[in-house]
Amino acid sequence: MEITVQQGDLCQTPCDVLIVNLFEGVTAPGGATGAVDNSLGGWISSRIAQEQFKGKANTILEIPTFGKIPAQTVLVVGLGKAEAFGLEQVRQAAASAIKHAKGLKAQTVATLLHGAGIAGLPPAPCAQAVAEGTLLGEYAFTKYKTTDEEKNDIQRLLIVERDADKVPEIQSGMITGRIIAEAVNMARDLINEPPDLVTPDFLAQSAQILATEYGFFCETWDEPRIAEERMNCLLMVGRGGMNPPRFIRMDYTPAGTPKKRICLIGKGLCYDSGGLSLKPAEHIRHMKSDMSGGAAVMAVMRIISQLKPEVAVTGLIPTCENMIGGRAYKVDDILRARNGKTIEIDNTDAEGRLVLADALSYAAEQQYDAVIDIATLTGGCVIALARVWTGVMGNNQALIDQLITAGNTVGEKMWMLPFDKEVRALLDSDIADMKNADGREGSAIQGGMFLQEFAGDQPWVHLDIAGTSYIDKPRGYEPKGATGVGARAMVEYLMRL
Repeated sequence: MEITVQQGDLCQTPCDVLIVNLFEGVTAPGGATGAVDNSLGGWISSRIAQEQFKGKANTILEIPTFGKIPAQTVLVVGLGKAEAFGLEQVRQAAASAIKHAKGLKAQTVATLLHGAGIAGLPPAPCAQAVAEGTLLGEYAFTKYKTTDEEKNDIQRLLIVERDADKVPEIQSGMITGRIIAEAVNMARDLINEPPDLVTPDFLAQSAQILATEYGFFCETWDEPRIAEERMNCLLMVGRGGMNPPRFIRMDYTPAGTPKKRICLIGKGLCYDSGGLSLKPAEHIRHMKSDMSGGAAVMAVMRIISQLKPEVAVTGLIPTCENMIGGRAYKVDDILRARNGKTIEIDNTDAEGRLVLADALSYAAEQQYDAVIDIATLTGGCVIALARVWTGVMGNNQALIDQLITAGNTVGEKMWMLPFDKEVRALLDSDIADMKNADGREGSAIQGGMFLQEFAGDQPWVHLDIAGTSYIDKPRGYEPKGATGVGARAMVEYLMRL
């Protein structure tokens, strides 16, 4: 979808669908919505008076114009209560309206800038939020659909602003929002693709293509190099698959001296059968999404290479497949991670923490200012936090707080889970330094405390996106399937630095 900003009058803008808005409880529309209402002879006001529309958040009032204005249809999107309104509500409103317009098979849509009028929010962040909500909300993975009806896409969105002085600021915010949303949608595409296509080598090639297009460094390690780097956990987990493991390193370096050096690590399990601890049928579904953390890191690298923060960022993705077979690693095996720690295998389905152990050990040797890993790590996190919150754990409270704040800012909810030595004791082994799992009790925290053993003494945070990375029902600007969660929060964190 093309998004453009233009100076003009909404009431005089030709389009298929025109989007305006209304706060809950307002009976007399003002601003641009009021102007459209006047042009329509008070139709919006009459619907409000008849209590056919109350302005509740993300509800839609559809009004045909019958030629009174150049738009064919007007959509009034509810903004909810004014006291609860912010940029997340702008994103939600934009997504709700664009999805309704898509259902009307609109090709050209015009909208006012939600939030920048009566609400009084700054124009640039509002434009960013409108662009994000629109592009994220309109997303659908239709590559393998064979009918044109399934592929109906809006071609153009016009953000119309009467005040010419505000147009440059709105344009800047819109561009930022588009850069972010398009990268998140790229991550969604990667996750939604079938696992026979998205192999470790495919993921590595995709990262290299991104690096070439957006101008950052990328290198991929094959099996011999992974072995040379002593990443035995990654090798062993990937040994049962037909497609060999890869280790991807990406680097963005700003002009001048970086203010910080940050490392992002994304779990890249292109398929997780559970290995010899085979998942039951109801849990093996959608395990193509086990590389969601890696996809999110790739999206971040694409975004920051365009937004250019004064922060050096390294992205690491250990990627493989956890499959069954004669060469698959086994329960009771003992693996030695890159940092020398030995790990007794209690459950081959607790494999994500193993590949991350090698990546975290590698990052610990580089001494970054902060390390963030993001992974679909545990079903236990889904049980604890549903598919609503991303679990957050780590060894540095300030960094944890920064990530939670960044998540709240962009509408990605996060909740901190505690570390405790009694939970860590569950991972004690009689014959090795530690086990990789110990049953279901506190399993999300077990996973985090396992990773802590490899993070070193630098500030580190673990994001468990098992519940939030892939959803069964659409909500707001998140579609059914892959959400691309984590990328926007990490970008927000990096830009604040």
